[in-house]
Amino acid sequence: MCGRDWSSDVCSSDLMNISQAARQSGLSAKTIRYYEEIRLIAPAVRGENGYRQYDTRSLEELRFLARARDVGFDLEESRQLLELQRDRSRQSRHARDLVMEKSRKLQQRIEQLEAMQAELLALASRCKGDEGPDCAILEDLAAGQESGA
Repeated sequence: MCGRDWSSDVCSSDLMNISQAARQSGLSAKTIRYYEEIRLIAPAVRGENGYRQYDTRSLEELRFLARARDVGFDLEESRQLLELQRDRSRQSRHARDLVMEKSRKLQQRIEQLEAMQAELLALASRCKGDEGPDCAILEDLAAGQESGA
């Protein structure tokens, strides 16, 4: 309990404004406001001046979300992970399942990108790259052909 306000578990000195929360979480103030708007995080309490105020728990959730986004989770996946984080009766296998599914999707994307790269290299290998107007790359793209790489 803090000061004379016995109804609050949070001291006003433990609160920070959105700029401080942004700096400490690694997210922008705009992103934090957006996360509130889409109800990814609870709306911040407002001080007497109307400014948003964030407590330690909010900051921990913002850091959690920043880390989840850094490793590639989209907003919905981040929401699911945050719900698991909040749920003390959770089963860790649910988090593992989400991570393994994300890893599987990432591997598929890597394979797609590698195939695209091989196609681009095959296109480039057929182009003379000289001063002349003939270009196998442009011809292949115009014809909609795949190189078979």
